[in-house]
Amino acid sequence: MSSPSRSDQAGRHAAVAFVVVAALVAGLVRIDLDVPLIGHLGSALVAVAFLYAPVVIAWKRHEDLHDYGFRADPVGKNLLVAGAALLVILPIFAALYLGFYAVVCDSPSLRALAPPQTCGGWDGISAEVPRLGGKFLEFCAVQIVVVALPEELFFRGCLLELLERRFPPRRRLLGGGVGLALVLSAAAFAVVHLPKNGDPRALATFFPGLLFGWMRSATGSIAPSVAVHAASNIWVRFLDLVFLR
Repeated sequence: MSSPSRSDQAGRHAAVAFVVVAALVAGLVRIDLDVPLIGHLGSALVAVAFLYAPVVIAWKRHEDLHDYGFRADPVGKNLLVAGAALLVILPIFAALYLGFYAVVCDSPSLRALAPPQTCGGWDGISAEVPRLGGKFLEFCAVQIVVVALPEELFFRGCLLELLERRFPPRRRLLGGGVGLALVLSAAAFAVVHLPKNGDPRALATFFPGLLFGWMRSATGSIAPSVAVHAASNIWVRFLDLVFLR
């Protein structure tokens, strides 16, 4: 019997890694406990799982995290890709955000579409910018270190890399692969967000997952997707503080 090819092995390792990590996440998010100097223990352990899995896979495959995009270079291209994405995404998202709450929260029949208890704080589009103190800065740090970096290392750095070896993209858009591997990695990213609250709206993370995956494929680095991922989450939090008081 012939041994499996390198591409088949990559596909199998990607599948096993996702199943194991998804099972861990489903259990760890149930740990609702705050620990001094750590914060929410469940979220911290999820971050550890996302960080540790690529290390194990790299060791098993005799590779290095550098192979999974854990590097800053190419710095110039990374800055260009991340900067261009943010210039496009943030204004569009703000417009959609305001439009959504303006329509949904002003209509009793549509309020159920908004996240629970958000419409109670909606006071229209006119709002004052709040003072952003230490808690907001802490939130920013958490989004970079505990959320964006671990998730991007696993889903875009490791999972997408293995999937692209198994299913090489047949097309490229501005250097980024567009194909089955990109779709599968984005779908995995969306599905793993479901266990936390069981809210099907979490599946909408499929779409930013496509963008983050394209960035990783186009640059060979997870740096742009980490930056845009964290900045997007921070932007949502900022809008919430401004408009959902």
